[in-house]
Amino acid sequence: GGIAHDFNNLLMGIQGNISLMQMDIDSKHPFYERLDNIEKQIVRAASLTSHLLGYVREGRYEVRPIDLNQLIGEISSTFARTRKEISIHKKLAKNLSAIEVDPGQIEQVLLNLFMNAADAMSDRGDLIIETTNVTSGDMKEKLYDPKSGKYVKLSVTDTGIGMDKKTAERIFEPFFTTKESGQGTGLGLSSSYGIIKGYGGYIDVESKKGKGATFRIYIPASEKEVRKVDIASEEIIKGTGTVLLVDDEKVVLEVGQELLEAMGYRALTASGGKEAVEVFRKNRDEIDMVLLDMIMPTMGGGEVFDIIKEINPKVKVLLSSGYSIDGRANEILSRGCDGFIQKPFGVRELSMKIKEILSKE
Repeated sequence: GGIAHDFNNLLMGIQGNISLMQMDIDSKHPFYERLDNIEKQIVRAASLTSHLLGYVREGRYEVRPIDLNQLIGEISSTFARTRKEISIHKKLAKNLSAIEVDPGQIEQVLLNLFMNAADAMSDRGDLIIETTNVTSGDMKEKLYDPKSGKYVKLSVTDTGIGMDKKTAERIFEPFFTTKESGQGTGLGLSSSYGIIKGYGGYIDVESKKGKGATFRIYIPASEKEVRKVDIASEEIIKGTGTVLLVDDEKVVLEVGQELLEAMGYRALTASGGKEAVEVFRKNRDEIDMVLLDMIMPTMGGGEVFDIIKEINPKVKVLLSSGYSIDGRANEILSRGCDGFIQKPFGVRELSMKIKEILSKE
């Protein structure tokens, strides 16, 4: 957990510098697209750390309605760049129902299925990805007894070596693997099974030796609407006022100060809780908002929050952390903190959050 948290802080330094470079060049500049691609990979890396945080219970999964087709498009394009010998074919249903899941977990499932398919096709081959809306009535031939209702079905088919019946029966068992020692843990498909089951879904496989394999996943459909927010396309919202940035990581302080100043704000900094309280006391009437790191040695974000709120109850506070929202963050939010932003964040996301908080009455 601590390693993943530190990794997100490192990503924050990279993300911040990418944001600053993008602000300095025109969107038509040949380097702009490359910077945009780096930014997308930072998002992927942050997603990976969220898996690590979840495994050690230092993070909390954030379940919301998502468009599975959109996620498939993003993950498959990234995967295609790493496995160019494989031809990817997508047959994605229009008007696909939403599913209520943690996007990072489903991304993990997709990558596990894609990697499993690629490993089954040692040289070249075809990977076919299909989605469709189904009902429990369409699942009558299954060995399991599905709960009545609507489902989103995902099929991932490969043209690889396939597997015999005995292997197919054990494929979702923890630590079961057909790979040579040292080439795989045997946890990928079993973790995927656990994730899908956790959402009330089902997963099965159909395969024959030498005939490839098809993995089918069924996830309960949701009537809720998918909120589509493309932060990369959002404008940077500039503003005025004074923001106190509090963080024990030097790189986060440096890049954070530059980001705030680039957005039009006056930035004060503090490298720890005690210094933050001192700086706030001296500038209590000038500071409009505090961007406060949650995890710091000696004096943590929660304690700092309580003290500065005693000094000035009206000051706005935006909590930040390399961890996702957890019990500690929610507790601080319940005490009157105005918002939360997870590191690494870019200039657009930060500008939107600050504007939202400073606009509150």
